[in-house]
Amino acid sequence: MNVLDIIRDRIRILYKTNPNIHVNVTLKRPYKTKLNNLAVVIKGVYPHMFQVEDSSEGVAKLHMHSYTEIVTKEVEILELSDITSQNVDQK
Repeated sequence: MNVLDIIRDRIRILYKTNPNIHVNVTLKRPYKTKLNNLAVVIKGVYPHMFQVEDSSEGVAKLHMHSYTEIVTKEVEILELSDITSQNVDQK
């Protein structure tokens, strides 16, 4: 099982047990984004991506993120930060 499979499985477990999570997002493209400790809800877990809903601005917005963004630390799920850091460091 590779790192991306482990991350996907952990997110799938969160989705089924407690989909309310917190994320840090640092993206440079398509536009610069920096969000810390943002409360979101996991709405879907797919083979190569997962979907979250952000309601922080009063209007629900859906965002898709790849599991690779977690490996590259563009997206960090705070509830999984210890687990994903260990797995990435081991590879």
